[in-house]
Amino acid sequence: MNIIISNSSDKPIYEQITSQIKALVMNGELKEGDSLPSMRTLAKELRISVITTKRAYEDLERDGFITTVVGKGSFIRAADIRLVREEKLKQIENLLTRAISLARQSAIGREEVEEMIAIIYQEE
Repeated sequence: MNIIISNSSDKPIYEQITSQIKALVMNGELKEGDSLPSMRTLAKELRISVITTKRAYEDLERDGFITTVVGKGSFIRAADIRLVREEKLKQIENLLTRAISLARQSAIGREEVEEMIAIIYQEE
């Protein structure tokens, strides 16, 4: 598992870890039953605090992406279609927000943006 931490990112480190592990699950690189490194191991590999990795793992468990078994470790849970869809919708919303912001800065109207989206949808 390759997680990259950026000290220049706006996101806290635990959120960077969480979002990257979620992305690995969403794109199928991590599958149900795959084990994650222990919190201590991941903290050592990333050269960060164990408290930070603990926060990331707690968030992943709360969001239904992993399960933790005391004495055995943390494992990827079976993908819940609703969770996966919700995560994808959040990603799309973030991308569209950035695109709309750029369009507004460039004085590009809603109609043009909608037309671009329609064209892109038709191409696929």
